[in-house]
Amino acid sequence: MTSRTGRGILSAAILASALTLTACGSAEEADKEGGRGARGPAQVGFVTVQTTSVPVTVDLAGRVTAYQMSEVRPQVAGVIRRRFFTEGTIVRAGQTLYEIDPRVYRAAANEAQANLNSARANAEATRIRADRFRPLAEIEAVSAQDYTDAAAQANQAAAAVEQSRAQLETARVNLSFTRVPAPITGRIGRSLFTEGALVTVGQADPLTVIQRLDPIFVDIQQSSADLLALRRSLATGGVVPASAAVRLTLEDGSDYGQTGTVQFAEAMVDPATGTVTLRARFPNPQGILLPGMFVRAGFAQAIDQRAILVPQPALQRQPTGEASVFVVGPNNTAVRRQVVADRTQGGNWVVTRGLNPGDRVIVQGTANLRPGAQIRPVPASAPQRIAPPPAEGNGEGGAGSGNGAAAKAN
Repeated sequence: MTSRTGRGILSAAILASALTLTACGSAEEADKEGGRGARGPAQVGFVTVQTTSVPVTVDLAGRVTAYQMSEVRPQVAGVIRRRFFTEGTIVRAGQTLYEIDPRVYRAAANEAQANLNSARANAEATRIRADRFRPLAEIEAVSAQDYTDAAAQANQAAAAVEQSRAQLETARVNLSFTRVPAPITGRIGRSLFTEGALVTVGQADPLTVIQRLDPIFVDIQQSSADLLALRRSLATGGVVPASAAVRLTLEDGSDYGQTGTVQFAEAMVDPATGTVTLRARFPNPQGILLPGMFVRAGFAQAIDQRAILVPQPALQRQPTGEASVFVVGPNNTAVRRQVVADRTQGGNWVVTRGLNPGDRVIVQGTANLRPGAQIRPVPASAPQRIAPPPAEGNGEGGAGSGNGAAAKAN
């Protein structure tokens, strides 16, 4: 009884092993027939790149500066009697802003006028005397020395007239300085002195400040290293200067709306910051930009005529920061190519080195791609047709159709 049981167990084990081998063989055959065992090269999408002209754009910090600014200061000493403007309004060039007590300066002008009249009278008398001595000296009725002295006195009197005239002009100018005018047209600030305040020539504080805000300047700071690299690029060729408009981003992140142009670049580097100042001019009709505001300025400094645009999904970054892309190599193999791409434009990386016109850059199917792998390249975003597998002759193909669908590219 025991021996029969042992032989039964052995027979059952042999039968189970045979069934397992049969099942494995059937599964392998099913995989081959269903296409899972040998799917072939991976399909990837590529784009053919060409050189194009790409602006070399920069985004730099800037500070708003008034187009014109004038500190109104007194040119004579005295007490302010009246103020003729409203703080914060627009004033015109030549408009009277303050009046300084003019009485002392008017008296000085009157005195100078009197001195001039006296000098003129004396000059007239000495001239007549010299004219009378001339014929008398010729007939030796008077000595030649007397005539010479009379002529010298006449010349001195004439010089005194000119001196008095200059003193009168000075007195009149000082009198005119008692009415303080606006040097420029612009928006005037608060008055730092009121009526009754004593002002002097050369004082530290101005009476007020006038600023012209339309148009307005923005001083942009760029590092000298970046500017040097740009000039080298312009010298080597392939990069040409650009005169693109400058756009501003305000402190709240909004776009200013108006565009400006770069006027000039300073001819010196700030030793404290290592930057060069670029000045841009902007219209400011609404007065949004105010002196002292910080802004971001974006503009194109040059046009790179040999750049290549590559879609961003195609570029990969190594842990070291190096950039690379996969290109379609000989015999449809994936080749990794090191590139230089330090900026973007829209949805593309701007590649300046590492690619050649006509290269086929892989932009789709790069997730598990390895260098040297066999690939089946198709144009990027090519439409695909999903076709069912061929029907099996035993009539049971319907049951296995869910595992055998194959995608075929047009």
